[in-house]
Amino acid sequence: MYREVTMEEVKEAVLLWLARLGKKRIAAQLGLDVKTVRRYVRAAYKVGLRVGTDTAPLSDAVVAAIFQEIRPAPVRERGATWAQCEQQRGQITKWLDNDVGLMKCQRLLTRQGVAIPYGTLYRFAVGALGFGGTAPTVPVADGEPGQELQVDTGWMTALEPDERGVRRRFKAFIFTPNVSRYRFVYPVFRERTAARSILVAPAERPPRAGAS
Repeated sequence: MYREVTMEEVKEAVLLWLARLGKKRIAAQLGLDVKTVRRYVRAAYKVGLRVGTDTAPLSDAVVAAIFQEIRPAPVRERGATWAQCEQQRGQITKWLDNDVGLMKCQRLLTRQGVAIPYGTLYRFAVGALGFGGTAPTVPVADGEPGQELQVDTGWMTALEPDERGVRRRFKAFIFTPNVSRYRFVYPVFRERTAARSILVAPAERPPRAGAS
C-alpha cells in the first residue's frame, strides 16, 4: 500500500528545506523517511526553488507544481469510446456552451446512436474541453513571524501497559507557527481547561473567580 501524501506535508518539508534545515532533521521533525524528504526536495528543485531563497513564492500554485512532480497523473490508454468523443467534439462543445448538462449530453448522444459511457464522456469533457473548471484560487499570505499560531489536538500512541495490563492512550496539543512550521507538541491525558491553562503565560491567564 502507498502512504497518502498531502500537500500540507509537502509544503512543510519544502519550507524547512528552504530555511536551510538538513534533510535528516526535516525527516525527524515531520516524522518522515529521509528518502521521502529527498524526493520532495528534488521535486522542489525541479520547479525552480533554491535553498536560502525567500519563502514568499511558495504559493498554492508552486506547491501544486511540486506535488505534480511527486505524484504525476497516471496515463490512461484511450480506446474506441474516446475516439467516439473526438468524432462528436463539435456537438458536445456546442451543448456544453449552451449549458446543457453532461448527463443530458450523454442521453442526446444515445438517441443519435452514439453510446458513450458517462465516465469516458466526463474525462473527455474535462481533459479535452475544459469542462468543470473551478475559479482560480486566491493566494493567502503566510503573514509575519509571531503573528499567527495554529492550535490543534490529536490522539497519540498508546503507553506501555500499566500494572493491570491496560495500555492507556493520550492526546496532545499541537502548536504550529504559520511561518516557521516548527511544531510544539504537549501531551495531555484529558482535554480540559486546566490542562490548557498551564500553556498560557501567567500574565495572560484570566483572573480566577473571587480574586481581588
